[in-house]
Amino acid sequence: MKVSKARIGIMGGTFNPIHEGHIHIARAAMRAAKLDQVLFLPDGQPPHKTGIAPAEDRWRMVCAAVAGEEGLVPNRMELDRTGTTYTFDTLTELQKAYPRAQLFYIIGTDTLLELKNWHRYEEVLKLCAFLVCPRSTKASPEEVLAERRRLTELGASLVSVDTEVVDISSTAIREAILSSSPTDLLSPVVQEYISLCGLYGGQPIDPRIQEWMTRLFADLNLKRFAHSIGVAYTARSLARNHGVDQVKAEVAALLHDCAKCMPLREMQQLALSKELVSDPELLSSNALLHAPVGAYIAETVYGLTDPEQLSAIANHTTGKPGMSKLDLIVYLADKIEPTRKDYPLLNKIRMMAPLSLERAAVMSMEGTESYVTKGGKPLHTQTRDTIQWLKQQLSPRAASNQKEELNGTSGTGQTDGTDAL
Repeated sequence: MKVSKARIGIMGGTFNPIHEGHIHIARAAMRAAKLDQVLFLPDGQPPHKTGIAPAEDRWRMVCAAVAGEEGLVPNRMELDRTGTTYTFDTLTELQKAYPRAQLFYIIGTDTLLELKNWHRYEEVLKLCAFLVCPRSTKASPEEVLAERRRLTELGASLVSVDTEVVDISSTAIREAILSSSPTDLLSPVVQEYISLCGLYGGQPIDPRIQEWMTRLFADLNLKRFAHSIGVAYTARSLARNHGVDQVKAEVAALLHDCAKCMPLREMQQLALSKELVSDPELLSSNALLHAPVGAYIAETVYGLTDPEQLSAIANHTTGKPGMSKLDLIVYLADKIEPTRKDYPLLNKIRMMAPLSLERAAVMSMEGTESYVTKGGKPLHTQTRDTIQWLKQQLSPRAASNQKEELNGTSGTGQTDGTDAL
């Protein structure tokens, strides 16, 4: 039986920074050529560009941007290569790495006209097919057609991708960042990463941010890393809405899951040896235990000393009676950040959180209660106590309305199955 070749797309570029246009083009190429996956390869040392963000920052932004995108895969082959980056070398390596695959290099019309300037370009033409996405260029249609014919005669396989023209200038995006102008051309996680690290002319949120990012990136899987940045993004917004120190909220939110990917046995040993937790239910659950252990790691490894921030990290899974605004912000940001997959109540909680932290938290916790009880498990006692405490903070009418809103939904759900209480 003949096995069909894997069809792999290649998105090369500086990604300085990666933006929504890159994601759109990758998706369009996947559909047009029925690709199995698209590899995103940030340039290591581009021979024709200067003044770009550090390679590791661009790499982490790419990873965060594609973490939740099916079939989009970051690849650091060009970053790890020493010397000048040439596409010929990359394609040669990829052919060795994927000997049974058919390679498709994704380019724009503007790049098509520049292929003749690439290093060993006539050999490059024979190493892959090219998926050509429409892009504005100063050349006339006749000039573009003539160059396509010339390259085809040299052996190039050129496939046009039927999608709208995407003309997004990374330079314009960087200028918008520098002037603090809003832009919807960057995903929230990329926006937040740039803000946290002070890239493109900004100021880093903390002198230790690069150390923190390096450690978080090493300790978390890609989706959890992107989630953590998304939580920081949402916490900053909620802090601004509710008059809480935005930097404190961002930092606590960024580090809230720093222990999430630690093996449960390792967390249990740490929790017992440091007398962090004695509750058997907490000790038996990664989804719960990573919060108090995370607070300990944030303090002893990351150097966080603010008791309010440590409290927000320690209680972001179960909550606690007497939660501060910062506690509630980190708790809710974890549940509604932009990379969260849809679940019942998500949109309602997102709409409520900027208006009332307490009402949004009750809505979220009661949704969690429904989720876990449907699965045959009891809600953690501390969460149940927190719901009652929060309702006491609300007026009787507000609490009644909250219950009615919950009962009016078509089923309830947990904010994230991996964090089930």
